[in-house]
Amino acid sequence: MMTLIAEAAAAARPATAHPPRLPALDGLRLICALAVAGYHFGDSWRLDGVRPPAHFLPHGAPVLIYGFLGVEVFFLISGFVICMSAWGRTVRGFVASRIARLYPAFWTGVLLTATVVTAVPLTAGVPVSGVPGLREILVNLTMLPEPLNTPLVDTVYWTLWIELRFYLVIACLVASGGLTDRRLRLLGTGWLIAALVLPAFPGAPLREVVMPDFAPYFIAGMTMFLLRRSPADWRSWALLGGCWLISLQRITVRALDLKPGFEVPVWPALALITVAYAALLAVALGLTDRLDWRRLTTAGALTYPFYLLHQRIGYSMIRTAHTHTGLPAPVLIAGAVGVLLAAAWLVHRWVERPLAPVLKRLVLGAGDPRHSK
Repeated sequence: MMTLIAEAAAAARPATAHPPRLPALDGLRLICALAVAGYHFGDSWRLDGVRPPAHFLPHGAPVLIYGFLGVEVFFLISGFVICMSAWGRTVRGFVASRIARLYPAFWTGVLLTATVVTAVPLTAGVPVSGVPGLREILVNLTMLPEPLNTPLVDTVYWTLWIELRFYLVIACLVASGGLTDRRLRLLGTGWLIAALVLPAFPGAPLREVVMPDFAPYFIAGMTMFLLRRSPADWRSWALLGGCWLISLQRITVRALDLKPGFEVPVWPALALITVAYAALLAVALGLTDRLDWRRLTTAGALTYPFYLLHQRIGYSMIRTAHTHTGLPAPVLIAGAVGVLLAAAWLVHRWVERPLAPVLKRLVLGAGDPRHSK
């Protein structure tokens, strides 16, 4: 069976085994970002500050609730992509690539969000309120407000601290001799065992590194990267199966913790995370490598700035429009998503594209030829 899968993957994969860009991943990223936005706009707040989500979206809220899974799928994709990014790089090169990728849009997101919530503050029916002060804004710009015990300018930033810890794990592996199939597999196996054991020890300091709630997704992504390199490796298949089973348990807990004011069946969440695993596995095995749709690459470029901008700015936009127009919630949400996607494109075009190469050169050194990698 493994041989057949390996042959199918090899046949589907073009001559370049590791293309610099996988358009299918870009499309999957944007779907995740839109799903998270749907969850936030449809279920995690009260549009008018008083009435629950189902009042405005009686049919939509029970569907949009599953958009919370977009975060888990982001971590799944990250495990795959970060291994591709770090493979064959030095620590300095890896750090430079991450700084250039993350910070330009993030700085813009923090400043724009702080400006909007200062101009149009919301106090009722939102998961986060208040106007950030100068100190809070400056600390947020470091991307380290959580370890520095500072309130987040926008609650979506909580995922970035988890991502940064994953990058640190990979950077340590790179520093210790570089990434290899064996090292990644050993890391994934040990990490998954630790993620299973540590919940029994709530105060364990290692929890901050192991991140047991989300580790299975990063490990699964790493393992799919290994399967891209060696599709017939049964050890990677076994590790991936373990990640998937543990993910089902983690998703069950997450779904049961949701309290939107209506019943949330767990089985759709389990089905959706399984579909996400299958979709990324198809990408990993090369089954989508021939997909060459440039619009998907654009979609991938919009995903990160859209994610950073969407929540608090979107809340302010939707409630303000609702107060002044009384338009139906689906129209308001669709309009906000459209405006935010346009804003994300502007951030990508006028901030990320010019500033990312500059930051990369600053970290690597202007004379270091690796800045072009």
